Amino acid sequence: MKYVLSLSLIFVSAFSPLFAIAETEAERRARLEAELQNVERQILTQSRLVEDKQLERQSLERDISLIEGEIKQAQLGIQARSVAITQLSDQIGEKEVVLSILEDKSKKQRESLADLVRKSSVIADYSLVEVMLSTQSFSEFFTDVATFNSIKESLNESLEILHGIKTDTIAQKDQLATKQETEAEMRRIQELQKKEIERKEHEKEQILTVTKGEEKAYQQLLESQQKTAAQLRSQLFELLGGGGGIPFPDAVALAKYASQQTGVEAGLILAILEQETNLGSNLGSCIYNDLRGGKEVMHPDRDAPIFVAIATILGFDARSKQVSCPIVSNGERYGWGGAMGPSQFIPSTWAVYGGIVNTGSGWVYSQADDAIRRMNGSGNPANPFNNQDAFIATALLLRDNGANGTYAGNRMAALRYYAGWGGANNPANAFYGDQVMNRKTRLDGDIKVLGG
Repeated sequence: MKYVLSLSLIFVSAFSPLFAIAETEAERRARLEAELQNVERQILTQSRLVEDKQLERQSLERDISLIEGEIKQAQLGIQARSVAITQLSDQIGEKEVVLSILEDKSKKQRESLADLVRKSSVIADYSLVEVMLSTQSFSEFFTDVATFNSIKESLNESLEILHGIKTDTIAQKDQLATKQETEAEMRRIQELQKKEIERKEHEKEQILTVTKGEEKAYQQLLESQQKTAAQLRSQLFELLGGGGGIPFPDAVALAKYASQQTGVEAGLILAILEQETNLGSNLGSCIYNDLRGGKEVMHPDRDAPIFVAIATILGFDARSKQVSCPIVSNGERYGWGGAMGPSQFIPSTWAVYGGIVNTGSGWVYSQADDAIRRMNGSGNPANPFNNQDAFIATALLLRDNGANGTYAGNRMAALRYYAGWGGANNPANAFYGDQVMNRKTRLDGDIKVLGG
């Protein structure tokens, strides 16, 4: 109760001069929230339309509708993220004001406390003779001492309360900053989608120009565009994080192997890896403890110790192995880098499947906890920079995210792969699941052609 009362007093004293504009700020928050909810409803509606179209037989009308739906989804996604980032920026600004107020009050409380401590010390040093010679009576003197001690205790308690409020506010600010990093990354990806929108607009125009809106002409166009087995065999499948371009048949073989081990469809595994590569998520060539934007590339507590342990276990130099860079946009850094290999797992995620465990005194390798090695039946620890191990890791994460062979289950697993379980239901992330499923449809067809 003390905590709540103190915080309310701080807000009253700090913001009373600004009370006149509080209504305007409240209206702004309400407007932004209403705008975001409206956009999210539109995204959900559009997502359902696209999903329904996916289930229809391929036709000119259906594919044109799909292209238009995907364009609309991308546009709405950009709009939703813009509103969300504005909201978060406002909230972070408010937290910074509160932190400044709390720091100022805390400083004044410390100064008052220090003054009382000095006065209390002087009183404590009085001798009995000095007390007798003073103009104060014994009762007055001891009353003063009691008053000082009481005030000092109150100030100590007040200081603890302020410290608690400040700690809580900093935590809230950090949470908001993390959300803003996520939103900024998603917005960056959506900005990349603008190019995808332009490409789809061009594709739509070409289809309509070539076919003149006739279904028969469109089916002929599809047939002419279908790749042959020979073309697929010569095609490279690009992978992030040093995986490079590998022959498409090799990528299919790796995906099928991972599928046999986990039950996740090969097409979905390839679709996720292709989606990540296409978006260039956190792509870069960094060293884990280099500085970028005033901070180390890799999270120093969550990931760096695990990465060093992985390097020791696998026998490579942590200072020479390249990992992903943090995102830098307009000179401002967002989030952390440190994703490893083709699957682009951060070390703390890799540890779950690669057998890296914390004993309490450090991170060590546990063969019993190495799910990837167990599936491979190999004599070596799982390696995030090895293509086969990376494919299995991707499949394991998809499986644990709920991939079950259905459209809805696979799409949700893809969303969780990208945004975590907390962000999977955010309509602003819908584009990722939709794009993965589009890729899976195409890759399933390619796998079928390649297999004869």
